Amino acid sequence: MIAWIVGIVVVLIGVLAGLVLFTAWTARQVQKRLPPCGRFIDVDGARIHYLDEGEGPILLLIHGLAGQMHNFTHSLLGKLKRDFRVVILDRPGSGYSTRPAEASATISAQALTISRFCQELKLGRPLVVGHSLGGAIALALALNHPEQVAGLALLAPSTHRPQRVPPPFDGMAIASPLLRRLIAWTLATPLSITNRERALTTLFGPQPVAPDFALKGGGLLTLRPCSFIGASADLIAAHELGEMPARYKDLTVPVGILYGTGDQILDPGLHGKGLAAKVAGADLELIEGGGHMILITSANRAAAFVARMAQRAAAAESKLAPVA
Repeated sequence: MIAWIVGIVVVLIGVLAGLVLFTAWTARQVQKRLPPCGRFIDVDGARIHYLDEGEGPILLLIHGLAGQMHNFTHSLLGKLKRDFRVVILDRPGSGYSTRPAEASATISAQALTISRFCQELKLGRPLVVGHSLGGAIALALALNHPEQVAGLALLAPSTHRPQRVPPPFDGMAIASPLLRRLIAWTLATPLSITNRERALTTLFGPQPVAPDFALKGGGLLTLRPCSFIGASADLIAAHELGEMPARYKDLTVPVGILYGTGDQILDPGLHGKGLAAKVAGADLELIEGGGHMILITSANRAAAFVARMAQRAAAAESKLAPVA
């Protein structure tokens, strides 16, 4: 009996060791194929990875849950940097940016870090472009640090607390940091590989999945354990979305919302129309049949939307400028 139990324990230890080795090997291969492509700056204990390209009025781009800057560089950056200075960061704990173990992952805490990032780079009052969870953080930045935001251009933003976790992310809702780390180093990577096609179909649907998303869109970076840990912490800490809608009426900058009517991750009615109904003068534009990744699948439309919101923000800024 004892020998049988010992045998089971040995097998379990072997399986766990194999999963850890596979995860570590996969992470190394991913980082060889997708190394950091930007610069780094230290902000409040976090090491922030960012890109700064182009010239003109400043845009600050904030990506969504489990994403990173390649979500924007895939299709949108090339269209925007012709007319704008475009700054894209990996949020704390995402991509190649780090987050101190003791740091909060709440929406307000991330907005504060991004506020200080903007101060370090002397960005002044950029137009802030937020996708998905990045939209929620952009909203928090405008609410909590209005002096640093000229306007908001929100792409499929998360604006209200959803009734359920979106399907591709439901396995990330892990409250225990210890369990989160254990899963990240054992099950998360092989399960992500196994479920990749289904998850991407939901993420992009009803539009087709970008065939080069794994590399050009940074999709492979989600296979690293640090990406799972960061996204899980973000998801658990997103409870502020239950409190933020009551403050949307206080927004004083131009707000634009671009949503795909077929979004399979977030409900355009709740998050798009729901925000527009609470913000005076909000501009809501819908892409018929568009999915959640409209920054890639409808990049021309998204770029035109951002440019239009930049014009609105500039017009609003000119009205605020003191008369000489």
